[in-house]
Amino acid sequence: MQNSQVRSAVAAAKSIAVALGLNVDDAVVLQNSNKLALRLLPCDVFARVAPVGQEVAQFELEIARRLAETGSPVAALEPRVEPLVYVRDGFAVTLWTYYEPVLPRDIAPGDYAEALGRLHVGLREIDIAAPHFTDRVAEAQLLVDDRAHTPELGDADREFLSNALRSLRRTICDRSADEQLLHGEPHAGNVLRTKDGLLFIDLETFCRGPVEFDIAHCSRLETGSGGTSWSVDAETPGNVAGHYPDAEQALVRECWVLMLAMVAAWRWDRHDQFPDGRRMGIEFVSQLRSALDRYGINTIA
Repeated sequence: MQNSQVRSAVAAAKSIAVALGLNVDDAVVLQNSNKLALRLLPCDVFARVAPVGQEVAQFELEIARRLAETGSPVAALEPRVEPLVYVRDGFAVTLWTYYEPVLPRDIAPGDYAEALGRLHVGLREIDIAAPHFTDRVAEAQLLVDDRAHTPELGDADREFLSNALRSLRRTICDRSADEQLLHGEPHAGNVLRTKDGLLFIDLETFCRGPVEFDIAHCSRLETGSGGTSWSVDAETPGNVAGHYPDAEQALVRECWVLMLAMVAAWRWDRHDQFPDGRRMGIEFVSQLRSALDRYGINTIA
């Protein structure tokens, strides 16, 4: 969210909460990306705020409500108010339970895999219309193929990214793996360590596809003196894929490389608000080239 919008977004969230009978004197910004994440105090409510027009908010509430009924490991909606999308001054606001973080923040790969498996079990119990993961790939493809959306992307990298997205999508679909409802982006930034265990948040990215697509998002768990690195080999210590029962490791690797290509495309979007996004875009393209070489994946038609 643009800095110029933050003050108005915070004011809208506070005003809605007060009108609902919640005690709000302050709002702490926890995260600012495409949406604003707030902690409202002293009522201790987690608020998500976005410009009106992002109808996925209603979809996210419905998913959260249904998953709660299955006992799945997801963050709960705020119980003191109706589970609705509240609109004020051009902003859509949803209210959730706030969870105090529990130390240590690092998540053991086995615990991660167990929680993700439980989430997938819950997702198989609900029936709701959701986009296919290839729809998200197509959105990334559109960014790359349309120079108006990605004007700073060089010609060579544009052709490389376009070929990679198209080829990886085809390769994964050709495997004809079993598919189900997925979280879509269950990476470490969308998992909370709480006294109630691991809980998944940011439910707006749900889609349909093979579970390996979700598992691939959990592979950034290798940390050491050099910082955080990417890994998708089952035999690598600390890798979630190696702890998830019956995961097809080759498919996890292909989904992981596809994820690299998608993230690289998003970082070149002229509307991207990710901090230092262009530098990250260059880095992800470089990582994608290395990953394709490492796994012997040919993206040239």
